[in-house]
Amino acid sequence: MRRGFGLPQGGRAAGPDAVARVARRAEELGYDSLWVFDRFLFPVAPQTPYLATPDGAYPEAFKGVLDPLDTLLWAAAHTRTIKLGTSVLDMPFYNPVLLARQLTTVDVLSGGRLRVGLGLGWSKDEFDAAGRSMKGLGKLADEFIAVLLAIWTTDPSEFHGEVYELPRSVFRKPVQKPHPPLYLGAFSPGALARTGRVADGWNPVFLPVDAMRQMMETVRGAARKAGRDPGEIELVVRANVNETAQPLGSDRPVFHGSRDQIAADLAATRELGAAEIFVDPSFSRAGESVDGFLSTLESMRELI
Repeated sequence: MRRGFGLPQGGRAAGPDAVARVARRAEELGYDSLWVFDRFLFPVAPQTPYLATPDGAYPEAFKGVLDPLDTLLWAAAHTRTIKLGTSVLDMPFYNPVLLARQLTTVDVLSGGRLRVGLGLGWSKDEFDAAGRSMKGLGKLADEFIAVLLAIWTTDPSEFHGEVYELPRSVFRKPVQKPHPPLYLGAFSPGALARTGRVADGWNPVFLPVDAMRQMMETVRGAARKAGRDPGEIELVVRANVNETAQPLGSDRPVFHGSRDQIAADLAATRELGAAEIFVDPSFSRAGESVDGFLSTLESMRELI
């Protein structure tokens, strides 16, 4: 099973030295991958609560988030072999043709190390700021992914849909063939089915182990129905860790609690057959400083 780690991309810890130090140290310690997330504003009066906190409050890490792809390029420049992933880029806030170019650039300049995680977003404030409706997201996602794959795997490339239009054109291709691995952050039945039809893997977050087990079966069933080998769909789990001095109660969020509790969650996730788990301390007290990131990087290495 592969081991990954989140970069210090948001809040007080984020900065060029922090990203470079964590990226280099992760590679030295034998981690397989580095990951970024995607938030572009911190609403003062949120319209949508944050589901991972009891009171719906947004984490400090959402303040001043660095651009995910620029952060990955900076990490790429300070490393040589470690993979570079997005978990996740929210499709409604991008144009697929322009994003294809950005992603291809990261893959080319990193020597073929990119992993692409995509999602649909959840913050009403971000949708408003991007000028996007929260309706019709299923059709948008289907066409968005189709445009990316057309650009990456056909030459010339062309797509004509209800949401997106791509005239017959020639594009630079990624280093990885047929394209960089594509993971979807999916939770609804339709999104899980889409993952099984078109993605290389499923990238869940916040879900208890039993829920991941059940939903992964849905993904595999959709893959089987689409004529794909369900065993080829990877489970790539984001573990937003929050280690506490004392054990937490039975209602604790997954990957939160004492070291023993987090270790138990990681072991149970391994038993699901996860291809990769990546730990991210961004949303905990440890994520408030680069020293906290580096300490977590060291302490979680063996647990993962």
